[in-house]
Amino acid sequence: MPTILEHYDPPTTPWLDALYVDENMIALNKQSGLLSVPGKKASHSDCITSRAKDTYGRVFAVHRLDMDTSGIILLARTKAALTALSQQFEKRLVQKSYIARLDGLVREDKGTINLPLICDWPNRPLQKIDHDVGKEAITHYHVLEREDIGITRVAFYPLTGRSHQLRVHAKAMGHPILGDRMYADLAAQKKAPRLQLHAERLSIILPGEDEPTEFVSPAPF
Repeated sequence: MPTILEHYDPPTTPWLDALYVDENMIALNKQSGLLSVPGKKASHSDCITSRAKDTYGRVFAVHRLDMDTSGIILLARTKAALTALSQQFEKRLVQKSYIARLDGLVREDKGTINLPLICDWPNRPLQKIDHDVGKEAITHYHVLEREDIGITRVAFYPLTGRSHQLRVHAKAMGHPILGDRMYADLAAQKKAPRLQLHAERLSIILPGEDEPTEFVSPAPF
């Protein structure tokens, strides 16, 4: 299986899509196919963090999205803001929801997937379920629509933020995310030109404020 960076050709239009900017942080809408942070090779240096740095000056990644996942991502502009925002992620105070289109018709209208994850080291960056040494990974889901063509549109609400969590959990449901080049079978991969996973909503308390602010980026599929 090829690695996700074997053929890296990130989108350039728009170069950056800013949802919110202040002196402490930036909320951006990341395109599918763009790295969150630089890769190890010089040819993988283009990413949303480096683009934001060129545009806004010093920035720090608060969290990450998979290269193929689109949607809301936060960057801090000061060390103090990075600490304040990161602590909310660590304490599971951030409310997040993702939109995905899954292969097949999901039977239950809603449910919870509680399957621990760990890196599949010989096949990295793939992740795998491991009930012995895996880290806790919990995802709630709610069916939004069952399409006539045998596809289910769902909202995912991850309680934890493990690498590839939603992709592995969707596969474990028996309904991989369409366009997933890492975990879906070839038929499901071919049903979409990109990974059909989008970080649509994120609610967090901004530095210096008391009440949470919600950012919204409608799914482009």
